[in-house]
Parts: sequence; C-alpha cells; structure tokens
Amino acid sequence: MSESGQAGEVLEILVYPARRAPGEQVQQVEALQDKGLDGDHPRGGKRQVTLLSVEAWQETMQELGGDLPPSARRANLVVRGIDLEASMGRRIRIGSVELQIEGETTPCDLMELQRAGLRQALEPKMRGGVFGCVIAGGQLTPGMSVVVLD
Repeated sequence: MSESGQAGEVLEILVYPARRAPGEQVQQVEALQDKGLDGDHPRGGKRQVTLLSVEAWQETMQELGGDLPPSARRANLVVRGIDLEASMGRRIRIGSVELQIEGETTPCDLMELQRAGLRQALEPKMRGGVFGCVIAGGQLTPGMSVVVLD
C-alpha cells in the first residue's frame, strides 16, 4: 500500500481500564494486533481503537461555545492533520502500527453528561471520530506521524 500524501500527528493517547471509567493519558502504549491498546478495556470486534481529530473537536467546541479538552470525547488517539472522514475503509500507519478504519464512532449519551448539546454537535462530518482494528501491532507514543494509506 502506498501513502495518500495525507500525514498528521498523534497528540494524545488515552486508555480506559474499564468501560465508562475515566481515561488515563499515557506516554507510550503497545497496540496489540487484533485486540486494541494494552491497558484499555476489551472492546472486541472491529472497534479496537478509536481516533478523534483535534480540528473537528475544536470546531465542535467553537460551535457550542465550550472549552472541554479532547479527552472528554473518550477516544484512544487524538490526532492532528488527518481528515478522519476520508479515512473510512482505509488503513492508517503510525510507526509500525497499522489500523484498518472500519466505521464512525457514534456519539453516545455520555457526551451529554460532559455538556448539553455535545452529542448532537458531534454528529455532522464524523466529528465524533472513527474506530478501527489493529492490523499490525507495535509501540505508539505522542508525536508519532500518522499516515493514511491508499
């Protein structure tokens, strides 16, 4: 597979030790093939890792007049410089890690607990992010380059 020319960066990595538990920001994590991130609660299926665009989050916050941090969205990877909507059905490479992007992360009721109106504000243009499977595992750290593959 070749690179599409679209490149970005990992800004934050978060794991959630249990379902609905608060996120823990980490400086390094192992992406485990066919499983997800080490230390994250089991997600199973195709939703092993979730990604959020910081630009989409900032656009949402501006629209709502809010100032919540991207971690409020509960994604595993907060990235910059990637059009996640355009990554649907494609692979993303971060170092030696490859993720197959499988679908949109639909905003849930937890978003309303963060701020009234947030769930609805995240719905347009996949501003709530995307999810995918770990195709090839390896280490992830903030600052790593993110590349969408053709």
